[in-house]
Amino acid sequence: MNPFENRSLALSGPATDALPVIPDDVSDLPDVAVGLYVETAGTISIVTVTGQTRIIAVADFSILPIGVRRVNATGTSATGLHALVIS
Repeated sequence: MNPFENRSLALSGPATDALPVIPDDVSDLPDVAVGLYVETAGTISIVTVTGQTRIIAVADFSILPIGVRRVNATGTSATGLHALVIS
């Protein structure tokens, strides 16, 4: 049984996929993420869905529930990044 079948996707619901992220100072993510999953601690420099640049310190195995359009290479030391998307 597929619980996502015949259901409309919602921002309040779970992501439908987790895509690996390669930080880049120029290119946006292919899909705006509804959150990020981080495997290894460090800092993340992001551009939010509203266009603001933020640098956030994160712990191992963190989930950041924030809309992200880009993860910058400059200022990002955390690794194992995954964009949580609804597609």
